[in-house]
Amino acid sequence: MRYGYIFTRLAEMLPVLLIVVAATFFLAHAVPGGPFEKDRRMPPEVKKRLEEYYGLDKPLASQLVTYVGNLCKGDLGPSLKYPGWSVNEIIGSRIPVSIQLGLTALLLAILIGIPVGVLAASRPNTWLDRVPMGFTLLGICVPSFVLGPLFALVFALGLGWFPPCGWGSPIHFVLPALTLGIVTAAPLARLTRGKVIEAGNQDYVRTARAKGLPERRVWFVHALRNGILPVVTYLGPAAAGLVSGSFVVESLFDVPGLGRLFVSSIINRDFTLILGTTLVYAAALLVLNLVADLAKAALDPRVARGGDR
Repeated sequence: MRYGYIFTRLAEMLPVLLIVVAATFFLAHAVPGGPFEKDRRMPPEVKKRLEEYYGLDKPLASQLVTYVGNLCKGDLGPSLKYPGWSVNEIIGSRIPVSIQLGLTALLLAILIGIPVGVLAASRPNTWLDRVPMGFTLLGICVPSFVLGPLFALVFALGLGWFPPCGWGSPIHFVLPALTLGIVTAAPLARLTRGKVIEAGNQDYVRTARAKGLPERRVWFVHALRNGILPVVTYLGPAAAGLVSGSFVVESLFDVPGLGRLFVSSIINRDFTLILGTTLVYAAALLVLNLVADLAKAALDPRVARGGDR
């Protein structure tokens, strides 16, 4: 793999992040209200001093230049809602939770979605294809904010197997990770099925079958190797959404992760925290997309040579 391919992709990230920062900055300030108007009405003198202290009295363009300058130093600024706390500290305390939950959900999605897709592709138009694909269609149609409460109703309140919400022990992973994992596994299984069926019609797969190789090896090794390339591309943004944290699922199950923090920052009109969480989401999406592209380039060297971007 050529290092120029990696450096080119890394260089492409910088202008994208700057655009994300600028767009988020102006959109956040365009929303009515401010960080000092949520709890109670304060005297105009106190509000004016707070705005001067945080630099909110300056023109928006000047505020943006100052923020980008601090960002280049790795400083995301102070939180406007939580005095004495920096955005770096707040986000740093929430990222491990979202990473743990996201990686668990991603592992579940891969372990469920890819084998189910290959199994359905190996027996097209049979019950082994129609039954699991029917469930995947249901998983695609039912959103996480419906699936999560259903799991909590059945497995927590009904059967009492898992706690309905909270965080702190491995058992709290189960319901939120299962919700995120199934929502991701459903489209992953359907995508795997379609691409593996296409690969199964190629000559090299027929040759492998003619040599007398077991059907399991033909489908899970030869057909899956090329059929998995679009799946790897899909896993990039899917992994970014899972690892960064889900807004809805973390709020439903009271998970103290980055997704829930993002929602609360918008409610509180905490401009610096909104910018920080958005930047983390954008960076995670770009990095995981790069990892997916590198994995795809390792499976198909033509990608690194620029033959298939």
